[in-house]
Amino acid sequence: MTLNQLRAFVAAQRSGSFTAAARQLDIAQASVSELIRRLEEELDAVLFVRGPRRLSLTAAGQELLPYARESISAADEGSRAVTSLGSLGGGTATFGILRNADYYLLGNLVQTFHRRYPAVRVRLVGQNSAETAAAIAAGEIEAGLIVLPVDDEDLVISPLMQDEVLYVSADPAMTTSPMTIERFAQARLVLYDAHFGWRDPTRRQLADRAQLAGVRLEPMIEIEHVEAALKLVAAGIGDTIVGSALARSAVFPDGLHVTPFAEPLFDTIAFARRRDRPLSRATREFARLADDAISEVRASAPRPRPRGRTADDELH
Repeated sequence: MTLNQLRAFVAAQRSGSFTAAARQLDIAQASVSELIRRLEEELDAVLFVRGPRRLSLTAAGQELLPYARESISAADEGSRAVTSLGSLGGGTATFGILRNADYYLLGNLVQTFHRRYPAVRVRLVGQNSAETAAAIAAGEIEAGLIVLPVDDEDLVISPLMQDEVLYVSADPAMTTSPMTIERFAQARLVLYDAHFGWRDPTRRQLADRAQLAGVRLEPMIEIEHVEAALKLVAAGIGDTIVGSALARSAVFPDGLHVTPFAEPLFDTIAFARRRDRPLSRATREFARLADDAISEVRASAPRPRPRGRTADDELH
């Protein structure tokens, strides 16, 4: 049973003849007759009887009619949805966003997108990069921004920029020189992303370094959000790490000091999508705007600097 057969059937029922149905569908009358003949043959049922003036439905035809109308309507709606999506007059953009997106000028991304494409729905998922990558691989979201490394067997990864990871302390003595992994392992650490722990991409890099150095990383406190970690650091409870974009932001607490790692450590921000699934037009456009925002951050990032500077030197 094909959609063309159902269209011919409904048109013949509505117009009352194969000839009129052919005019509606802009095909030959013989084509309408053949479509309906094949449909009757497939269903092993007669669908029309010829009356003195017009065709009439048989009992089988009456049973089929509502389903045929519903199928045609669904197909037409699907076609309109795809057409709207192609012109960004509709559809949904589904995208994974970095949890700390505001520090990369991504906070106004939804407003910008909605202002340009008010008919497109937006579904943003902000979570740890490990979970975002898994959601993309599972088809739950179309694409997203992530921090590397992640498990990427089913993904296409496009790196966008690097953000240097800095050591943060309220004690200036801790930041007079670059931080080694050995000193880091001995520090009183307050680390965030507690739910994902050592699956978090930044923590994975640190764990790999610690393993190579023969030391263990055992944070004193683990919490979910970087902002909460910075408050504990400001209170002198322990030290943490942040990306340089956050360290340059207005929310970075006064009085804290930063230093780079002796072996520079970077968060690589990348665009990820599923390998075997093309992106919808809406999500492609959302990704383009996100890339523009990341490019702006990349262009405004400070040039590489001497190692071992304090927070005051870094931020001014």
